[in-house]
Order: sequence, then C-alpha cells, then structure tokens
Amino acid sequence: MEGIQHRTVQANGINIHFAEKGQGPIILFLHGFPEFWYSWRHQIHALASLGYRAVAPDLRGYGDSEAPADVNSYTCFHLVGDLIGLLDAIAADKVLVVGHDWGAIIAWYLCLFRPDRVKALVNLSVAFHPRNPMNKPLESFRALYGDDYYICRFQEPGAIETEFAEIGADKVLKYMLTSVPAGPFYLPRGKALGDQLGTQITLPSWLSEEEMNYYVTKYEKTGFTGGLNYYRDMDLSWELTAPWTRSRVEVPAKFIVGDLDSTYNTPAFKEFMNINELKKHVPLLEEVVVMEGVGHFVQEEKADAINQHIHDFFQRILLLVLERPECEHRLPPERPDAENFG
Repeated sequence: MEGIQHRTVQANGINIHFAEKGQGPIILFLHGFPEFWYSWRHQIHALASLGYRAVAPDLRGYGDSEAPADVNSYTCFHLVGDLIGLLDAIAADKVLVVGHDWGAIIAWYLCLFRPDRVKALVNLSVAFHPRNPMNKPLESFRALYGDDYYICRFQEPGAIETEFAEIGADKVLKYMLTSVPAGPFYLPRGKALGDQLGTQITLPSWLSEEEMNYYVTKYEKTGFTGGLNYYRDMDLSWELTAPWTRSRVEVPAKFIVGDLDSTYNTPAFKEFMNINELKKHVPLLEEVVVMEGVGHFVQEEKADAINQHIHDFFQRILLLVLERPECEHRLPPERPDAENFG
C-alpha cells in the first residue's frame, strides 16, 4: 500500500514484522483475530497524514511475524514482552496505543504491566475484565455457553484447524469478518459454519474483494494456529496473572464498541461495557462510545469515525502533557459535549 514501509526486528527472541508510516508521536496499533497489521490500513494512512507515526505489528503467530511452535508461548507475558522488545528496537520510550479484539486485551495488559511505556489508550470492542480469582476463564465459558462456544472449540490443538482447512480459508475468513451474529458465537463440531457453508457470502460495503483477497492470501500461507494459540493459553495467562488480582489500569483511556458487536451483546461481557463499571477498574477512563449499527470490526466498518475519535482523544492528551507535564497520567478534563454512554 502506498507510502507504508515494512520492517522486521528481533524482539523478545523472535522476529516481529511491522508496517509503519508517518512522523511524529508514535501510535502503536494492535490487531485482533483473525487479522494482522492490514486491519489498520485506514488508520495508518489517516493518522500518518495528521502528524503521527503509525506502527502496526503482526503480533506473534500472525502474518509475517514468527510463530513459535510451543502452544504455551502465547501467554499475555509473551505478548507484552514482544511489544516492549519492539518499542525498544525502534527507540520508542512512551507511545499512544490503539487495540482491537485480542489487540485490545493485550493493550489492557500492556497498560497494567508497563504503564510507564504508554501515554494513552484507545481500545475497541473488548472492555477491560478484572481477573476473577475464583474461576478459570475456560471453566466459566463452558458453564455459560457449552462446548460449542467458539473459545471452547478452539482449545484442542489441530481440531478446528482441520475443520477450517476442509472449509477453506476464503469461506472461513469471509464468515468471521462479515457474518458472525450479534451474540454468543458457536462453532458446532463437524459443521463449524453451520448453514453458512453452502451459501454465498456477500461482502459488505466496507470490505472489497481485493481487500478480502489480501487477508485470504496471507492466511493460506500462515494458517490459523498462531492466532488460535492465544485462546489456548487463556487459562495459563490467568494462572500467571494472580499477582495482579484487583489491580487497576491507570492510563488515560477511551473505549469504543459497536452495538451489533458480539462482545457487546454477550451477557457475561456486557456488564462491563458501561463507563460506571469500567471506571472501577480503569479510573482514568474518559469515555465509553457505543456506535449504533456497527459490528465487531469497527475500525474497518466506520474507519473515518474511528480515525476522528483516535485523533481527538490523543490530541487532547498530548496538549495536556505539553502544557502540564506533571499531568501525564491524569485524566484530561471532560469536554462539555463528551458522549458518555452507560
């Protein structure tokens, strides 16, 4: 894509590929599943034109970054360690961060573990969920939704990959990127896409055939295992983060979600999607924005609006720090016209 440069650095013992464009304060963009750096293409171009340096890595296991074979090499500490290694490799002290889906989860962890490296955060789709010391994540998911819930179906190494291979990367990606229902997402064993398998999926206006093919071509080379291993390490990450039980994310933050997003409409998650609940755990949270008529891939579905949200919030943070350096980790005063939902 025009003007976007690609580099690979060694970070945390593996090779990390990233795309970048622009000069100025660094915005670190963290993608989710099943994506890679390309899901931020609209933000890279827009924010670079507004005076930022946009940096979007392929997280470990994705795209052109290395994918360790050990399933236990995808804990939150591995992932945050990769980001710290990347920031060190590009000589970035403190950065602005934007995350989506798994990238949002990793961004919350980054702010929790290393707030000294983050100026401010805009997270999309996945809210901060405090660690429950009484229940492992997978036990909770199975109890709530059963064995066909997608996270549960992802657990057995090789099983869902075999089904995806039989279906084909093209069909799997088209379904996941455009057709996932607004609610709990199920992948029944042996018929992962259910009735969708034999139907033609029409792409929405925000995703062209050329863009879809870019995703498909990459996943036909890499497969899905790297991204699936994030789900397989959820319980291990839960065990390792016991020392952070009841810890809070103390970084200026903004959270955005679509009202058609499956995460927003899943009962176990929705209780955390309002500002009053989130501020108990993210005290410097300024805004929760619920976008009407928008699904899970909000940064692609409503790229212009998301770009504006990111720019407006980060500009206010940067101006506040410029004027009052001692306030770098304090919440900027709310605007009278701020849209607070919940």
